[in-house]
Amino acid sequence: MRTRFLLILLNTFWLVGCVFGQPAGSGVGSQEITVFAASSLSDAFDELAQAFQSQNDAVKVTLNFAGSSHLAAQLKEGIAADVFASANPAQMGIVIETGLVEAGTEVLFVSNRLTVIVPVDNPAGIRSWEDLAKPGVRLILAAKGVPVRDYVDAIVIAMAVDFQDRFYANLVSEEDNVRQVSAKVALGEADAGIVYSSDVTPAIADLVQQIAIPDAHNVTAPYQIAPLVDAPSPELARRFIHFILSEEGQSILSRWGFTPPPAKLENYFEPD
Repeated sequence: MRTRFLLILLNTFWLVGCVFGQPAGSGVGSQEITVFAASSLSDAFDELAQAFQSQNDAVKVTLNFAGSSHLAAQLKEGIAADVFASANPAQMGIVIETGLVEAGTEVLFVSNRLTVIVPVDNPAGIRSWEDLAKPGVRLILAAKGVPVRDYVDAIVIAMAVDFQDRFYANLVSEEDNVRQVSAKVALGEADAGIVYSSDVTPAIADLVQQIAIPDAHNVTAPYQIAPLVDAPSPELARRFIHFILSEEGQSILSRWGFTPPPAKLENYFEPD
């Protein structure tokens, strides 16, 4: 009886040692990676996460979507993450300056273009970019500091001063992120909004019309991705970014309306 009790006790200690003494990331149990990504990446990154999980047993990808400026602020406040995907280099630069991302580890992985959207019945009769400055148009944009708003402001500041004044006089609401802009326009809560082309997803495609911004005014929006210096799962962060850059990852991004990254970053506010 005493011998049997000692064997049970020894087995118990061995099992406890296996569970609590197992080093992190050793493959026992599930592993998790946390990805902070710009709101405009929501649908594409949902699919990318599912594909990555299907190829990596026991791996869970947790996604946190918000405007890139909000994500950068969260990271500066100390919220842990493994990967940061920003809709513009400015917010990535802020995170690099704080030491949360090592300079040189950020890579361009995709780009985007802007488009005007209006409700499907187009109550304001908007037919062109210039119509956004007509009196009485209810215009909705992302808030200042959100990358898509930076791009919009860069376009508008290149226009005549009279256009600038009339354009901003029509601004009735500023949203925390670009997906809120597209949602409100789709619901008819504004006459027009400016979003990324990729934001016209199947969920709202039948609820809005797109009004093209002429190439002479439009911009290319380059997106960057990088691992965090203190990533809880650095190896998974590296593998996830590698997957994003792979042929399969780029194909998924393309299906959601994104285009390949620009060849270089300089003068990214300037039209092609």
